[in-house]
Amino acid sequence: MNNPELHVTLWPSFSHFKRTALDQRVDGIRLNGPINFSLDRIETDVTNATSLRGAELYFDVKGKQLRVLEVHPYKNHLELKVTHRISVEELPATVLFKDGRDYATLSKVDGDMLIFEGGPRYEVLPCEPIYVRPPKFSILDNPISDYESKRIEIAKKYGIRKFMLSYVEDETDVTSLREQVGDESEIVAKIESLKGLEYVLNRFKKTDNLSLMLARGDLYVELNMPHEIITATRKVIEKDPEAMVGSRILHSLRNADVPECADFSELAWLYQIGYKRFLLCDELCLKENLLSRSISVFDAFRTTINGNKNELPTKSTTG
Repeated sequence: MNNPELHVTLWPSFSHFKRTALDQRVDGIRLNGPINFSLDRIETDVTNATSLRGAELYFDVKGKQLRVLEVHPYKNHLELKVTHRISVEELPATVLFKDGRDYATLSKVDGDMLIFEGGPRYEVLPCEPIYVRPPKFSILDNPISDYESKRIEIAKKYGIRKFMLSYVEDETDVTSLREQVGDESEIVAKIESLKGLEYVLNRFKKTDNLSLMLARGDLYVELNMPHEIITATRKVIEKDPEAMVGSRILHSLRNADVPECADFSELAWLYQIGYKRFLLCDELCLKENLLSRSISVFDAFRTTINGNKNELPTKSTTG
């Protein structure tokens, strides 16, 4: 596989899903829906997606990641219900919000209810991820919930055989999903935490139908220091030559029509060290104008990679 692949994140009910799925420049779609959809709604949407016969579909499975289910603001404190029952080694603890741009002090944990002193500066919304720092906490229930298991069964029912699993931190996480999807299904294990990196470095074994993803959206927040992303990027591709890299790609397109020079330089570096599968972040994919622009920019990068690397730009004929 030398040609860079482009993967995007969408849900079938998006108005631009069909156009994107049938766009030959798009190789795969990560089906990532809200965590509070009814099972009937999910089945309808998955049926619509699989009927298109377009880009490859990857069904996103929520694992150990902590996301907000309910928000209960009070005058002097904030309570959040999250996706897992947890225990935290030391309290109080700092919890990060908004990709690390906001924070609050966690003072008490009661199963899946987190109680904060005051709260963060900005409003917390359902479905948002949160990060406990330092990440010294344990999940007390099944990483793949009963609700997730039912979503997986719907995906299998309609022929989806590719799955992405969030926050993989040990072989047991992969095994748990493998028992549900079977040996013939492909699993992409998303590495999004320090525990996940430790698993990759010391215990990960490359097997058929199992690959890694350097999931930088969350991993960059989870790392102790920002520059550690460089070593993490190299280590994941060294352990798995088929690894995918996701998020924080072409980010300048969120606010500009023309990408920054750094965007192309980073794509070229990632490709040079071995990455051939790229996944755009949710933010670029939610709006069709941003996604369309991103697909065109990535395709220009791909065309350049496949062309004459030594060819100089053509002389301008204007002016």
